[in-house]
Amino acid sequence: MSPAPLPDIPLSDVPLSAVEIAAGVRARELRAVDVVAQTLGRIERIDPRLCAFVEVWADEALRRAGEVDGRLDRGGADPSLPLAGVPVAVKGRHGLRAAGPLLAAGAVAVGATSVPGPGTPWQTWGLGARGRTVNPWRTDRTPGGSSAGAAAAVAAGLVPLATGSDGAGSVRIPAAWCRVAGLKTTAGRLPSADRTGLAVPGVLARCAADAASWWQVVAGEPEPVLPALPVTAVWSPDLGFAGPDPEPVALGRAAVERLVAAGVVRLVRPRVPVRLMDPGPAWLALRTPGADPAGAHRVRAENDRRLAALFADAELLLTPTAPTAPHGHEGPGDRYSTSLTWAFNVSGHPALSLPAGFGGDGCPAGLQLVAPRGREAVLLAVAREAEARTGG
Repeated sequence: MSPAPLPDIPLSDVPLSAVEIAAGVRARELRAVDVVAQTLGRIERIDPRLCAFVEVWADEALRRAGEVDGRLDRGGADPSLPLAGVPVAVKGRHGLRAAGPLLAAGAVAVGATSVPGPGTPWQTWGLGARGRTVNPWRTDRTPGGSSAGAAAAVAAGLVPLATGSDGAGSVRIPAAWCRVAGLKTTAGRLPSADRTGLAVPGVLARCAADAASWWQVVAGEPEPVLPALPVTAVWSPDLGFAGPDPEPVALGRAAVERLVAAGVVRLVRPRVPVRLMDPGPAWLALRTPGADPAGAHRVRAENDRRLAALFADAELLLTPTAPTAPHGHEGPGDRYSTSLTWAFNVSGHPALSLPAGFGGDGCPAGLQLVAPRGREAVLLAVAREAEARTGG
C-alpha cells in the first residue's frame, strides 16, 4: 500500500493527464484558458511549500491559452495541435529555448522549474524562487536533481508534463524519488547544447502515455507500437560495479517480478553476466576541461561492446534507478546517486525510470529500463503496458 500523501501537498487531488487535456480541448469540451487558469491556481496554492518553480509566467500563459482556444474555435479540431492546451513546465530559466516543438503543438508553458543553486558541488537537489525544492512525499527529503522542480511539480500535479535534461541521471533520479515516469533520450537524437554529448533532453510525466505524447511531438514519431509481449529482459541489481543499498534493489526486483507476472517481460539469462566497467572516471574526464579523454573513450568502447552483447540476448536491461533512498537536504554524503544511471549517458542508450514502490521511510523508488540506441518507442510502449497491467 502506498503511504498517504502529505496533507499540505495533496497528491491525491491531481488534474487530468496531458492526453486527456489535449483531447478535451481539441473536442471543445474544455477551454485551454480554463485549464491553464486552474493550473496557475494550483501552483499559487502549493508551490510556496513545494518550491518547484523559479518563475511563473501567468499572464503569458493565459494569453497563449487564449490563442489556442481561438485557433480551435475558428478551425475546429486541429490535428496539428496534439498538445492543445496542455500546461507544461520547462527546466530552468532558459528551458523555453528548447520548447519550440511543444508550443507549436499547442502546449502552454506556465513557468520554469528549479535546478540546483549556484556553486553547488552536488546536483541532487533544487532551489526554487521561495527556497529549496522539497520532495512531495517527504518534505525533509530532496526530490533529486538536477531536474528537481520538474519532478516535484509533476508529482504534485502542478503540471502533467515537464521538460528535463539528463547528463548523469538528472531526469531518471528525480523521477524515481518523486514517483513519476522519466525518460532520457538517445544521445544525438534531439538537439543538445552540451559539448560533451553526455546531457540529452528528457521529460517527466505522471504516466507513460503523457511521456509518449511528448516524444511523438519532439521526435516526430508516430505513437509507439507495442512490441510482442512478453519482452525479453535482463535484470542486474548493480551493473557489475555499483554498490546499491539492499532496499532499492529489493524494490526494483519486486517491480520486475510484477512485470513478469503480468506478462510484460520475460527474464532471460545473458550468455555473459552483466559486468560493465565503472563509468565514473570516464564521465568525470569527459566533463573536465583539459582532461585527456583517451581513457574515457576506452571505457566507452568496452562498455559499448558489453552492452551490444547483452542486447543481442534481450530487448531490455532492468536495474534499480538509484542506489539509495532520497537523501536529506544537507546533501548525499559520499554516495554517488548516479551510480546506476550515468553509464547510459556515457554510452548514449535511452533509459526510462518507472515507479517501483515505496521504501520503509515512505519514499518512492524507481525501476530503470534501458534499451538499444534509438528504441525510445519500445521503452514507452513497455512502460504503458506495465502501468495498464500492474496499476502503475
